[in-house]
Amino acid sequence: MAYSYIKALHIIFIVTWFAGLFYIVRLFVYTVEAHAESEPKRTILLENLKLWSKRLWFAITWPSAVITLLLGSYFLHVYAANMPGWLWIKLGFVVALYIYHLICHRMYLQLQRDEVRYTSQQLRIWNEVATIILVAVVFLVTLKSTLSMAYGLVGLVIFIVVLMTAIQVYKRIRTKNKN
Repeated sequence: MAYSYIKALHIIFIVTWFAGLFYIVRLFVYTVEAHAESEPKRTILLENLKLWSKRLWFAITWPSAVITLLLGSYFLHVYAANMPGWLWIKLGFVVALYIYHLICHRMYLQLQRDEVRYTSQQLRIWNEVATIILVAVVFLVTLKSTLSMAYGLVGLVIFIVVLMTAIQVYKRIRTKNKN
């Protein structure tokens, strides 16, 4: 019985963590773009974006990441004696997601100090890294087979190509609409 409750809570905190990761990078995009605005719009936008980023990052995203880790550790304990291959691969993606989270934290700190080191286009691409990890993990957890993982890898590569193409098309549309 406890297993089901822990699993449900784990899924809930995964969802809130991903929501935070998806939205924080969007706020980074808007923050970078706000730096290009003229005064007083620039100052007003940056003040609000920094506040929204801080609230999102420390009230939702970080707590969700920590609780996800704690609840996920329970499942490591449950499966420790007999970890299937797909679970090892999933753990690799989870480690990649925590690295992504820490890099986002570094970006957050830089933008809070008004250090703009990335373009909005670079951040739009960066935003999709979490999406790619999410797709990979969901397919791994759902399919749980080696053959399905091979098909999933091919599908993931196709998904990445489509995603990057969509970002480029969106950039062209935005550029065209500005002119």
